[in-house]
Amino acid sequence: MLITRILTALVILPIVFVALFTFPNWAWDLFTAGIVLVACWEWSRFCEFPPGGKRAYFVLTLVLGAAIFFSYLDGHVFGVEFALFKLFGFAVSAVFWFLVAPFWLYRQWRPKPFLVAAITGWVVIFPTWLAFLALRDGSPWLLLSFALIVWVADIAAYFVGKSIGKHKLAPAISPGKTVEGAIGAVVGVTAYFFLWRHFASTSPVSHEPWVQDLATHGWLLFVLFVLLGCMSVLGDLFESWMKRGVGMKDSSRLLPGHGGILDRIDALTSTLPLAGLYVILTGRLQS
Repeated sequence: MLITRILTALVILPIVFVALFTFPNWAWDLFTAGIVLVACWEWSRFCEFPPGGKRAYFVLTLVLGAAIFFSYLDGHVFGVEFALFKLFGFAVSAVFWFLVAPFWLYRQWRPKPFLVAAITGWVVIFPTWLAFLALRDGSPWLLLSFALIVWVADIAAYFVGKSIGKHKLAPAISPGKTVEGAIGAVVGVTAYFFLWRHFASTSPVSHEPWVQDLATHGWLLFVLFVLLGCMSVLGDLFESWMKRGVGMKDSSRLLPGHGGILDRIDALTSTLPLAGLYVILTGRLQS
């Protein structure tokens, strides 16, 4: 299984990096739209729709997706500016991940009303798309810097959990996750923060505005990194709970060894919109 995961990653990562660093805005918009539509299709499998429900959900998803797609390219759609789209999306995401999702998991609530599950999918996935677009506008390296928090946390949690994990973190939700793994994730993100700060100040991008801006945030940025590392665990747990609610192990089988698109971006859904909100708010506070 590990070999399959590695081989799949070796195929996918070059494609993602080429898109991230070379695609023009319209192509990046289209590329990420594809990811979002597949993720929404996978989410529809959690919703237990009545007959015809999946089709209606996907049609509405296309309508909402088109609004975001053209708003990003044109700067506005139907009189609504993209800046308002992303601010609203990030704010809704923050409320969901700080207040709703923890309560949902604590009560181990299963969203039997399919409409609740369906709307939750949009709340989880669409702000992530907005973050893909907005953070890359700042710089591809800005988006990658925040995405790496998730990947570092995931890798650290996996290896620490496999090595010394004994105490289950949330056995009713995700039996494989351990307290030791979660602590390992925080330690890994802490180490990543200091490495990021070093390379950000010495690399060729050190003079870019986004680097110089973040460099002035000091320990506030460190708190953000650790917070996002913790939130990545929450995003992973939430998707695991949704899958368990319908007896699924993976969101789909599109990616050998990894499952589906949602299985790869679950932790990004709970982190990137928060990172986007942070960048917006600190930018306004400093302006």
